[in-house]
Amino acid sequence: MSQRPPAPPSLQELRKEIDAIDEGMHRLLMQRGDIIDRLIQVKQTQEVGSAFRPAREAAMMRDLVQRHRGILPLDTVESIWRVIISTFTYVQAPFSVHADISVSEPAMRDSARFHFGFTVPYVAHFSAQAAVEAVAKSKGDLALVSATSSRTPWWLSLEQEGAPKIIARLPFVERADHPAAMPVFAVSRVADSALVTEVETFSVRVSGWNAEVARALSPLAEIVAVPDAAFDGAALLVSVTGATSIDKVRAALIEAGASVRSTALVGSHATRYTVPPTGAKS
Repeated sequence: MSQRPPAPPSLQELRKEIDAIDEGMHRLLMQRGDIIDRLIQVKQTQEVGSAFRPAREAAMMRDLVQRHRGILPLDTVESIWRVIISTFTYVQAPFSVHADISVSEPAMRDSARFHFGFTVPYVAHFSAQAAVEAVAKSKGDLALVSATSSRTPWWLSLEQEGAPKIIARLPFVERADHPAAMPVFAVSRVADSALVTEVETFSVRVSGWNAEVARALSPLAEIVAVPDAAFDGAALLVSVTGATSIDKVRAALIEAGASVRSTALVGSHATRYTVPPTGAKS
């Protein structure tokens, strides 16, 4: 006689499994908190400065994307982990997020909440320069500014030694249908040992800036440009990867007819992880 297949679990049994998983996740988060508490005690004797660790965060997010599978949207997993990381960073060393809302207040708020949650204080500013200035005056705050457009060359204030620097570009997991898709730079003070330098960002001031020069640079790097009509020039924020270099950018500028007045490193960040617009990896 053939055996009957086992009866499927009841809804009550499945809900009990879910409750057990929920309790386990909560206990693991509390356990993580206990470890962070011990970490704080160690840092008081062994380390000073900002609690941000861009290189470690980038590695954690890459691992998350690579192991993710199933029906849970990657957006949800990414946001959960970003909020966990940000909140525990805040517990270690309280900070505020200063956001430039001049490009789009709703999009900037979405980006801040997606990546930092609601525990970290959110402070809105009406210009990138104001957000960066607030960070410069703080001990460990962070600024979010547009990574693709600007009305003023806010990055000039990052040139000085000891000034805050660009430490990340968000969203780290990038695709067209991302719920917090606005490209933003995160600016803060971070220990050199904690930085990730896969993409370096430079402040470049040029004279002789025009559309032809801009076209010559476009294949080499991502550029944000603020023209300066008074000097027939421009202030550029140039992002270069290991595939090129700032020397190649400088040479391309000169070949196209521009003069390079100054160049300064103003930060670095991880290479973005691009996934198809269909969403979750399975």
